[in-house]
Amino acid sequence: MLTHVNDLTRVIIGAAIEVHRTLGAGLLESAYHLCLARELQIHGIPYKYKWPLPLDYKVFTLRRRITLIC
Repeated sequence: MLTHVNDLTRVIIGAAIEVHRTLGAGLLESAYHLCLARELQIHGIPYKYKWPLPLDYKVFTLRRRITLIC
């Protein structure tokens, strides 16, 4: 288990680089998101995909989603 934030950051960045190396450039963003989620799963890093994030702004709520959060 990773205990230090720098170790976790290193693994997450490494996972993103691995996805880019494997897939290359030019795909839809959603393809990279799904593959990064799989790579995080392989490394045992908990994540949420399309996590709801309501934002309150001047009397109304914007309903948004965070694509990927670790």
